[in-house]
This record gives sequence, C-alpha cells and structure tokens, in this order.
Amino acid sequence: MRRLFFVFLLALLSGSAFAERIKDLTHIAGVRDNQLVGYGLVVGLDGSGDQTSQTPFTVQSIKNMLQQFGITIPPGTNPQLKNVAAVAVHATLPAFAKVGQTIDVTVSSIGNAKSLRGGSLLMTPLKGADGRIYAIAQGDLLVSGLNASGSDGSSVTVNIPSVGSIPNGATVERMVRNPFLSGDVITLNLNRSDFTTANRLARAINETVGSGIARPLDAVSIEVNAPRDPAQRVAFASMVENIVVTPGEAAARVIINSRTGTVVIGDKVKILPAAVSHGSLVVTISEDTQVSQPGAFSSGTTAVTAQSDVDVTQEGDRMFLIDSGITLQDVVDAVNRVGATPADLVSILQALKGVGALRAELIVI
Repeated sequence: MRRLFFVFLLALLSGSAFAERIKDLTHIAGVRDNQLVGYGLVVGLDGSGDQTSQTPFTVQSIKNMLQQFGITIPPGTNPQLKNVAAVAVHATLPAFAKVGQTIDVTVSSIGNAKSLRGGSLLMTPLKGADGRIYAIAQGDLLVSGLNASGSDGSSVTVNIPSVGSIPNGATVERMVRNPFLSGDVITLNLNRSDFTTANRLARAINETVGSGIARPLDAVSIEVNAPRDPAQRVAFASMVENIVVTPGEAAARVIINSRTGTVVIGDKVKILPAAVSHGSLVVTISEDTQVSQPGAFSSGTTAVTAQSDVDVTQEGDRMFLIDSGITLQDVVDAVNRVGATPADLVSILQALKGVGALRAELIVI
C-alpha cells in the first residue's frame, strides 16, 4: 500500500522561535531595484540569424543604423542578412547604482534566429518605465545553448540557443533617486505583513536605540526617526538592520500543490473531532481472445471472438476517527495508515474544511 509523504513547514512557538535580523525581515521603503529594457541588434552570427523575409523589422533596423553612418541603401533593396538578429535586451538596475558602474544584461531573440552563439550586441540604450535611458549595453554574448542540424533535416538542440547574457555588459548612465536620504524618517516595510512582527520590531528598535524612535504604522510599515546627515544615517541604518527580532507566528495554513502532491501543514493547524470514511471502487476490465474452429468436413470458417471480463471490487475499511486534542503528527499517521494518495488527501482535507473540522486556511495551488 502506498504511503503518502508529507513536507512540513513548522512555525515554532514564540518561546522557541528563531530570532532574525531586521535586514532579513524588512526592506527600506523606496530603496529597490528598477527594470530596464531595450531593443538592439546582434551581429556576427554564423548564418543562424533572422530570416529577413519573415522579420522585416530586422532589415528596417539595419537600414536605420546604416543611415546614421552615412550609408544609404537604394530603394527597393531587401538585404538578405543571415548573420544579424533583432533582440530584446533587459537588465536590473540595483538601488544606489552610480554612473559608470556596470550591470549584467540578458539578450533574447525576438525574431526567428536559430542561435545567438558567437554574436555581438551593438550599442543598445536601456530605458526605464519612464522612457528615459539609464544604461547603455554592448558586448560579446555568452550563450549556453547549442543548435546543430544535418542536411537530411535532423537537428539537435541543447538548452536555449536563442538567449544569451553579457556579464557587466551595460554601463549605467543615469542614477535613480530614492527617498533614503530625504526627510527625518526612514520607513521599514515587512516582507510579510504581520501586526505582531511589526509591533515587536518597533519595540526592539526602541529598546536598542531609544524610546519613541520607532512607531508601527500598520501590519507592514514601521516608521523610524533617523539623522539627516548622510554618514550618520548610513551608520544608523546599519545598526538598525542588525537588531535581532523574534517574528510573529505564521497563520494556520495548509498548502496543497495539486500537481505534485506536496502538502505543507503549519504547526498551528487545529483539527476538531470528526470521523472520516474514504473508500473507492476498483473496476478491472480484461480482454481475452478466443478462436472458434468449425467441425470436421463442415463448410464453416475459423472465427476469432473477443470476450471481456469486468470485475468490480471495493477496497477495505478506510474509516478513521479524528478525536479532540489531536496533534499534527496524529493526522499524518492516520492518513498514512489508510494509504491515502495525494489526490485522496486533497479530498479529505477539503471535506474537513467543509464541515468546519479543519481550523486553518486551505490553499490549493
């Protein structure tokens, strides 16, 4: 009989919970990464670029680029460029990135290029959500994918050859302002909203730095008074983010991944008394082929006939009792004892939730 294996996420009691640094629980409001994107051309490909008859924007981009260098292509000319590919370039601009620093970029084909291996990205402006240019990307691509094809039409593809990267391939040209050095306060936002954690965090800061320094605003934000001098504010933020706080206990949840059968059960999940009966019918259909021979000296012919046997059985006793005061381990043992599969467990937990016996939020993903 199959046994169901569980993955547990145990939220420990507050007395024995793990303490964490504030820097691991929060982030400073307004201090974040920014996404950049651009359009460019990769050149130098070994015949694996865009088929220009199907990607006219690649030819248009080449013509526009050549015009900037004083080269005009005669009207009606349609260059067949097999070593050029139109690409989308994206990158993440970190908080506090300064002009002249470099960041990594990812280059992805947007046409029908077979591979970007061996190509070089030409100068590509990277823009933010406001349409302003924040970085310029250029360089040789690193492509981990490989594509090879034979004359008979057979081909082999390893990984994704139409995507590459350029480490330190973009230079920052513009800074993004953030509110870290503005005003008299900094605001810490919890990564996971919780009133208990917000209150404990403000109390820990006040106990370490001084009374009245920190004030919880809601379940996410804690406002902290900070010095206006940049050097003092950096030192103050460094001290605050290393304060150790015991976060609040997570809400009682049961999370089920219906595709993989993974079940995550929190330690605060409670089960009220209930009786569960779970069984199923097993239908077995078998096909048997029989050969019918005619009698001697008869004019009959040999015939092949199919015979089906249908057997319906019901599995054994699958009822178990969930009593009051049950622990999480008792639930695990009971479900394992009846040999429930992942699909069976989903049905049992949903039924318990339906009758009000499962005191937890049931999340199926």
